[in-house]
Amino acid sequence: MSASLLIIDAMNLIRRIYAVQEKQNAKQEFALSATNNTACNALQKMLRAHQPTHVICVFDSHQESWRHQLLPEYKQGRKPIPPALKAYLPTIQDAFYEMGIESLITEQDEADDLIATLACKITDRQQRCIIVSTDKGFYQLLNAYTSIYDYFQSLHMDSYYVEHKLGLKINQLTDYWAIAGISSSHIKGVEGVGNKGALALLQQYQSLDSMLAHTQTEPVDKRLLKVQQHHDDALLSKQLASLKTQIKLGFNLKDLRYQKK
Repeated sequence: MSASLLIIDAMNLIRRIYAVQEKQNAKQEFALSATNNTACNALQKMLRAHQPTHVICVFDSHQESWRHQLLPEYKQGRKPIPPALKAYLPTIQDAFYEMGIESLITEQDEADDLIATLACKITDRQQRCIIVSTDKGFYQLLNAYTSIYDYFQSLHMDSYYVEHKLGLKINQLTDYWAIAGISSSHIKGVEGVGNKGALALLQQYQSLDSMLAHTQTEPVDKRLLKVQQHHDDALLSKQLASLKTQIKLGFNLKDLRYQKK
């Protein structure tokens, strides 16, 4: 039987659930317990809906990563995980384990890169992968075998959906973010070009490499000139936006087989 791997971006799921429960429960311990119960119920719904053969929840370590070394202000200003929720995460992980679901976390790797590595390993074998997250950064992983599921909107996204929505090909996305930047992560891109400018440039020149190699003639394309003048910023932004897919995981796919408990 062909394998299908369900990868849950655990902190993306849990923090959104906790934000709601925190507002609805005056006592913190009630909010945490409700978050645990709601997250487990969400996983049960996803297991029934997607019927995966393998499943894993990937957690962030909340440590600085290689991206911080390249850009010290990376994700600066983002609201940190509430300390009470951070301390409660092992309890949630234990609850997931009781459901037959393993959790993955490493001190040195961001969850995004771990998820990308897992997705690529299974799709290289031409087997199906579903990433559960609202993070648009995972769009770059979409292909014939990989899709993304937004649990909160009950929205299933494939490469056709995203390409139609954004007006870009999947292989152009990191070039787009290299120019337009990602404000939520403090990745600045090329100042003065913006989202519409980045889209127009990619529709005309197809790739960042083509833009940087292009010799301009009169009349000068001012947006292209900005990209060429700030090529270092663009290349750094692309590196930061690109997900790593070759992390050594130390386990095999068979270790993630889902067996209902």
